[in-house]
Amino acid sequence: MSSGPKFPPAMQEWVTSQFQKMQKFPPAMRDAAREEMKKIIAHAYSTGTMLSIPWSTVQLTSLNEPDPIKNLKRKTTDHHAEGPPKKVQLTNNSFVPSVKPLKANVFEDDARSKREKRFQREALIEQNRNVVTNHHNVMVSGNSTGGSLGARMQGFAHHQHQHQHVPWGLVAEPVPDANVIDWDKYTIVGRSTSIFKNYLRLTSDPDPKDIRPLPVLKQTLEQLKQRWRSEGNYHWVCDQFKSLRQDLTVQRIKNDFTVQVYEIHARIALENSDLVEFNACQATLRTLYELGLPGKKEEFLGYRILYMLHGRNRAVSQLTPQEKELPAVQHALKAHMTMATGNYHQFFALFLVAPNMGGYIMDHYVDRERCAALITMTKA
Repeated sequence: MSSGPKFPPAMQEWVTSQFQKMQKFPPAMRDAAREEMKKIIAHAYSTGTMLSIPWSTVQLTSLNEPDPIKNLKRKTTDHHAEGPPKKVQLTNNSFVPSVKPLKANVFEDDARSKREKRFQREALIEQNRNVVTNHHNVMVSGNSTGGSLGARMQGFAHHQHQHQHVPWGLVAEPVPDANVIDWDKYTIVGRSTSIFKNYLRLTSDPDPKDIRPLPVLKQTLEQLKQRWRSEGNYHWVCDQFKSLRQDLTVQRIKNDFTVQVYEIHARIALENSDLVEFNACQATLRTLYELGLPGKKEEFLGYRILYMLHGRNRAVSQLTPQEKELPAVQHALKAHMTMATGNYHQFFALFLVAPNMGGYIMDHYVDRERCAALITMTKA
């Protein structure tokens, strides 16, 4: 009885070398190479050419590494449109294997699947965002504009009809955008009860036990005003105000009290010729005023124009007609005009009647303008 076909040594060596070569390829390519090897061996056995084939020259087309540049340029082909696999053609004299290549590049399939998943996820996020936005707009338009109850009910009914195909889970639990920082997650509430605290620049995340809450900060402001009137130690008071402002910032407190703190610190800084701290306060106050918080907006708008003249910045920011009618703003604009036209007499007259604490700002460049006036008169 026959114990099975006997394979020639050359063929066995070829099979061993091909299996070793397969180890450095992905699993999908290894499977395709095994199938191709089986077809070649079966065809050689059925045709009786196992001894005549030069096995050392036979190559598996499934193990040919694809050219990455060609793969990038090649368009995706339709798998169902491919024809039947080519048969292996063997003759007794020559061996020219013709095996069907892989239906699709493994790396392209992986990249394509990742792109499809990403597009589906982005489409779902955008759909949820539109649903929540439309729901918010309908509810706001029905409540904030003071419309009738019937109009609000009609808008809500239209909203329900428009989005009745959307599952409730998508509206109630929208997918958050990973690119938007959730600041509420990092907002802290202080627990310290110390009235005074030295200012230290933060080099790490703030600790709630070292931060004073809003009620304690209000007590701190009252104590600082009393200390300033009684002692007048600016360096200590400035350090305490910076610490107070820092506690407001890390707790994201922006209200009327915040405006009051920055306004008082700015005035004390002006009184002590500290334009650095004044500029820091007035820049923050401008942002707070834009949020609609009440305060001395007219006063500090005039300060800002006068402060721009200190740096010879004569490009006045855009002002509304109402702002131009304010007394402090009118005085600052007149000072701006006298410096632009070289009317030194009018400039010094305005310096003597500066409203509020505008004279403290003009003190920093009045000597400069006096020297410029003397030089002009000397040349004349």
